[in-house]
Amino acid sequence: MRQILPSRFARPVATSALWALALAGTAFWALRLSAPLAGAPYPPAAAPSAGAPDAMALGRVLGVLPDGPAPSAPAAASRFELLGVLAGSTHAGAALIAVDGQSPRPYRVGSTVVPGYVLQSVSPRRVVMGPGDGSSGAGLTLDMAALK
Repeated sequence: MRQILPSRFARPVATSALWALALAGTAFWALRLSAPLAGAPYPPAAAPSAGAPDAMALGRVLGVLPDGPAPSAPAAASRFELLGVLAGSTHAGAALIAVDGQSPRPYRVGSTVVPGYVLQSVSPRRVVMGPGDGSSGAGLTLDMAALK
């Protein structure tokens, strides 16, 4: 049987080829890992804010389309219908209120529902509205309808 390479060259050539292959692999991965990234695949997540709830977002969640401004008419408890509440605290929250049988609109605490009535506070199933001019007139309390 005849050998391809003489035995005195076989071991050094095979060893050199293996070392060259190992160095090439190391160089490839070193260059690949040290290259700068073109950009982050995803932007960093923003920290959640603890601000007041968005009244318009509440309306969109509950399926209400924004209407024009609320009509001005004499105030009566029968004019208003409370359909939903997003209560955080008494000074932060929103309510979904229908006025005069029109489609409901979202209102934040402190916003004017109709001229003369401002949403003053919210609780889990109740809102309190009062005069918006700072006078000490009688307030109006609206309760949500009982669950069926």
